[in-house]
Amino acid sequence: MAAGQAVIGVSGATGQLGEIIVRTLRAQYPDIPVVALVRDLAKGAPLAALGAELRHFDYDEPGTLAPALAGIDKLLLISGNAVGERERQHRAVIEAAKEAGVGLIAYTSVLRASETSLPIAAEHKATEAILKEVGVPHVLLRHGWYCENYLFRIQAAVDHGTLPTCAGDGLISAAPRADFAQAAVAILTSREDQAGKVYELAGSTSFTFADLAAEATRLSGRPVTCVQLSKPAFEAALVEIGTPPFVAALIAKSDMGACDGGLFDESRTLEKLIGRPTTPMSEVMARALRP
Repeated sequence: MAAGQAVIGVSGATGQLGEIIVRTLRAQYPDIPVVALVRDLAKGAPLAALGAELRHFDYDEPGTLAPALAGIDKLLLISGNAVGERERQHRAVIEAAKEAGVGLIAYTSVLRASETSLPIAAEHKATEAILKEVGVPHVLLRHGWYCENYLFRIQAAVDHGTLPTCAGDGLISAAPRADFAQAAVAILTSREDQAGKVYELAGSTSFTFADLAAEATRLSGRPVTCVQLSKPAFEAALVEIGTPPFVAALIAKSDMGACDGGLFDESRTLEKLIGRPTTPMSEVMARALRP
């Protein structure tokens, strides 16, 4: 490790967001030591090739956590993907970070976690409370939705001609993972003290599902119609086409959250952090639908 440089640890480093963050850190700040915390060391080999140190780190193996965090000054705690287990998992990591003497935890929460009606916010809100309870200095990176969350639905809409939803005219301020990753890098490498700060992060521009259908039509040359359904009807339609009931319920609740304004934000905080407007959904769609 380079002397005098704060060591940055990234949990979930082989995940969709974590890998982008590690790659961005290594590309933009090659002199900053980066520890990629991973469940599968073999899967992390490409990150090691970039100069990141690999350490085994499993949210469900508490005994691995504190030793893996030894010597880390700043930890990016990327929320786990095991819905229903995250509060327990995150507590284990936070307590281990305290034991290991980590100086700052940056946690990827959800947009307006303390007040949103989005059902997935409960575990994020609980994690934020644990951070306060345990007493580790921390900064909250409250993420809005990722553009990529909608791509499988857009492709299906192009194939079938309809884009069903229960979101009504709710606006969604989404941005691609790469933009959220750049924001995390900016915060982790900032010379300013980040402890106690809260960042509400969302896209610079917003869209409705009707906008998505219109853009899908334009990009694909095939007609796509937005179909508004009730939440029960939408959820049932998802199950009917083979979506697991648990996933269908999450998608329907997410769309209802958009209807209630839970995915809209106009603060442009993310834009300010990365120094440019976020990549618009239309550009993300164009790349995904390109032949």
